[in-house]
Amino acid sequence: MGFFTDCSRALLTILSLTPASNRHFSQHPLALQDITIEPEKASPGFKCQYPSLKGWTNCNGPNSRDCWLKDSASAQPLFSQYDIHTDYESVFPQGIHREYWLNVTDKVISPDGYLKTEGKVVNGSYPGPLIEACWGDDITIHVTNYLKTNGSTIHWHGLRQLHTNEADGVNGVTQCPIAFGDTFDYKFKALQYGHSWYHSHYSLQYPDGVAGPLLIHGPSSANWDEDWTPILISDWSHRSAFQDFYVELGNSTSGVLGREPTMQSIVLNGTGSYTCDPSTDKNCLPQNKRKPIFSKVFQQGKRYLLRLINASTESAFVFTIDNHVLEVISTDLVPIHPFKTESIHIGIGQRYSVIVEAKPSAPVQKDGNYWIRTVVSDGCGTINQSKPEIGVIRYNAGSTALPTSTNHTGLSTLCADEPPENLVPVVPWPVDHQAVNDVLNDTFEAFVSNNVTHGALRWDLTDTPLWLNFSNPTILNLGNTTWNPEYAIIQESYDRGYVYIVITTQAIRKDPSKNTHSVAAHPIHLHGHDFVILAQSNQTYDVSATPKTFNFNNPPRRDVALLPAGNTGGYLAIGFKPDNPGVWLLHCHIAWHASSGLAMQILERQSEILPTIPSLDPTRKTCKGWDKWLAGHVLDQDDSGV
Repeated sequence: MGFFTDCSRALLTILSLTPASNRHFSQHPLALQDITIEPEKASPGFKCQYPSLKGWTNCNGPNSRDCWLKDSASAQPLFSQYDIHTDYESVFPQGIHREYWLNVTDKVISPDGYLKTEGKVVNGSYPGPLIEACWGDDITIHVTNYLKTNGSTIHWHGLRQLHTNEADGVNGVTQCPIAFGDTFDYKFKALQYGHSWYHSHYSLQYPDGVAGPLLIHGPSSANWDEDWTPILISDWSHRSAFQDFYVELGNSTSGVLGREPTMQSIVLNGTGSYTCDPSTDKNCLPQNKRKPIFSKVFQQGKRYLLRLINASTESAFVFTIDNHVLEVISTDLVPIHPFKTESIHIGIGQRYSVIVEAKPSAPVQKDGNYWIRTVVSDGCGTINQSKPEIGVIRYNAGSTALPTSTNHTGLSTLCADEPPENLVPVVPWPVDHQAVNDVLNDTFEAFVSNNVTHGALRWDLTDTPLWLNFSNPTILNLGNTTWNPEYAIIQESYDRGYVYIVITTQAIRKDPSKNTHSVAAHPIHLHGHDFVILAQSNQTYDVSATPKTFNFNNPPRRDVALLPAGNTGGYLAIGFKPDNPGVWLLHCHIAWHASSGLAMQILERQSEILPTIPSLDPTRKTCKGWDKWLAGHVLDQDDSGV
């Protein structure tokens, strides 16, 4: 079962819950006896190292992916190993310290063959470089901002950030933006394992290119032979997202509600194909100057692990590979019991690990080439050229031909999360049937206010759209007893059990005459936690009857879930453990909606946050640098800040 002796468990639990003021992020020297793991497709020279585990061995291989480390000298090895059954929220191996440097810069880029003159990139590329670590590592990432007209922050999407709230990377919440030429150091521990992504949380910056993959090596719930590094799938606009946002805001003078901007194409790992004429459009690149289509080679009979990330601005996708079956083994950073399917729906911010066996079904293509497809989900994205054929699987490494394969028949393109009965976590959570909070008071509606706020009709979850002061982040005001309503602070000061939050697309507590109902599905992301999905539906929420249908039996668990939309309503009920003191953003991951104000802050165990932070001096220094930069620049804030 992957458990430890009582003494080992107690010690590791104490280590994992020690406040940051008593922890350090240092490089561990590597001794000859130290256990070393070399992941198959890691960066050149990359190794997982565990200096403190003398005598332990690597138990992870093509036919034992569920195991990670084991004490070979133990009389009961089953109880002395780290594996897929280990409760990673409280137990983890102690790895080494890893250090990365990221520079955010302006750059003209053309991932789909069309020049984007206002691109923004990390270390000169889109996507940015892979941030790679191993389960239990300490990580320091130095982020320097070289954007001439923007501040910046980096959020490490889905990472729990236990006792490292100051490293969550949300300007106006956990820090001020990093000013031009300044550096902020993010320090945190890789408690979870799996893949995710990092992205800017400064206004609408990540849709312009400030995003990259994140991989933490660890066990898997099914076996595979070879793996791919994480791949980002995204919609793409040729204009800056800061410009496109004005389409979302609409006409403030006449009170006309805006609409989501139209994107131009789909890119897979920074590669796409936009059709245009270079003879009439100077921004259109000729074919010989474009990136080749994304392609990978399969060897017959091998099992390949694909790590998928939806890094879109507004679009959800249905992912398929012609004539191949997907075996799904994780949702976000949560290992699940494997299930097989021909397609997987991926909402914005969501991640899936899937295993594909290189064994194509009939009709087998003579050229050995098959399309990778990303179809835009119905009603969840508007793309001018939404070509689903976005990549190629080749069984012949020398082939350059485009596939003639066809998509699976009868696939659903509904904008809906995968059925909950398929998403069963390997490590179960016993969910309390009784919430510690007043659930009715923590029921929120995703509406558009009829009142013009900050020059536009805006989305909100609370009584007002979120609106942050970049220079005055919440984390520097933890002594407050009252808050500006526009900070959308929700106090959760419990130290046990589960907090339930319900979000609907219908009026439960709000006056419907003061709000506009808009039929839209919203991918809801909570920072600092995985949450259980208690209920999820596109039907009307009934405050008396619906809670009786909540699922408490090891429900799906993740950090992004879809709030469905229906003609009469829709709801998402989630639960999380209030075990991570901090101020945590909860928001829609449609970039336009978050920037409009569809977000709020969970202030969790307020009095216990500061003791977990070694020092706020780096945060104050960054704010000082931001204010100094701001004094010489005009910042016309038109969005929530996130």
